[in-house]
Amino acid sequence: MKYDLSERLEDYAADIILLFGKKPSSFAGEYLAKQLIRSACSSALNYGEALGAGTNKDKVNKLRICLKELRESLRNLNIQTKSKLISEESLRTLKDENDQLIRIIVTRIKNIN
Repeated sequence: MKYDLSERLEDYAADIILLFGKKPSSFAGEYLAKQLIRSACSSALNYGEALGAGTNKDKVNKLRICLKELRESLRNLNIQTKSKLISEESLRTLKDENDQLIRIIVTRIKNIN
């Protein structure tokens, strides 16, 4: 199991991109896929920003954005499974990783305050 959070967030974003390697066949599928790619990548990018933050306040702000984007990604995955755009089984690993990443970011935020 990987413990480097930067790498885990990058891997999560890359796994989302790979999941949608081919264009979804419907308007809804395409819309949600694009939004999911944006939010997954944003979580990794904002974590990188948090690492370079000059103050604790700035670091917490960037971590909160990262957390928001991870939660958005999870909602998106849930919508896609509920609307049967993607099977629940195919997303089980991604949802588990998303849950773990959310828990880690929440802990990091709590430990700063």
